[in-house]
Amino acid sequence: MDSSNGFNLLASKRTFAQHGACGAWVSDLLPHTAGVVDKLCFVKTCAADLFNHAPAKLFMNTGTGQFGRPSMGSWVTYGLGSESTELPGFVILQSGPRGPRGGSILWGSGGLPSAYQGVPFRSAGDPILNLSTADGIETASQRRVVDAVRTLNEQRLAATGDAEIATRIAGYEMAFRMQSSAPELTDISGETTETLNLYGIQNVGESTYARNCLLARRLVERGVRFVQLYHTKWDHHGGPTENLEKHLPQVCREIDQASAGLVIDLERRGLLDDTIVIWGG
Repeated sequence: MDSSNGFNLLASKRTFAQHGACGAWVSDLLPHTAGVVDKLCFVKTCAADLFNHAPAKLFMNTGTGQFGRPSMGSWVTYGLGSESTELPGFVILQSGPRGPRGGSILWGSGGLPSAYQGVPFRSAGDPILNLSTADGIETASQRRVVDAVRTLNEQRLAATGDAEIATRIAGYEMAFRMQSSAPELTDISGETTETLNLYGIQNVGESTYARNCLLARRLVERGVRFVQLYHTKWDHHGGPTENLEKHLPQVCREIDQASAGLVIDLERRGLLDDTIVIWGG
């Protein structure tokens, strides 16, 4: 407690210590993260006048608490493009008991063409709904359908100049290519035991933050420009399922080893210098 300024403040019950050559202070709740602090950049200058969850997340992702601005991933993909032709340039991976406050506006494209918005991958089954080819449909037959739709869309695009039609054309083509690339991406059964242990993955078929971290590395390897991971929930201000004594340590355990493992794995594969991994509560 510190009452010197007239206020009573509750001190943290956690132990903090400095780590790495940079001397970063890290809580004992994040022992694995403490081991990679020299590979991290700590941003301590963020400030906002937003006091609620969804607007604050919107601010973090777009620079404003108002709707309609492109997200960080959309800007990056718009400005730099993507090296992958088989997968979307901006992918969203989610874990935890619910989605993030604010929902899809956090990875929206705002005033940019919707081709640059984030594409959420599902945590189980096909990464995207209806991605699998229906039984009895041959690839050549499906290709003819996609080509016919493309021709019609191109005629409409030439007549109207509507950028959203170009987005639709690109979407059809990407979906067709992803029918082969996406299942291979999400099948992590071929990863070594060493790699699975690095991330703390115990069941390759279980949807977890750790699995998503490994998927993020696999996406980066395949040239995807921007991968964003969301893990809920961090609202530990009291209550039977949201308290600092039990539930904060639990969610820290869920993300600590996998987050550090992602940094280590990217570095081992020579990908870390070209990758930005962003942590945010």
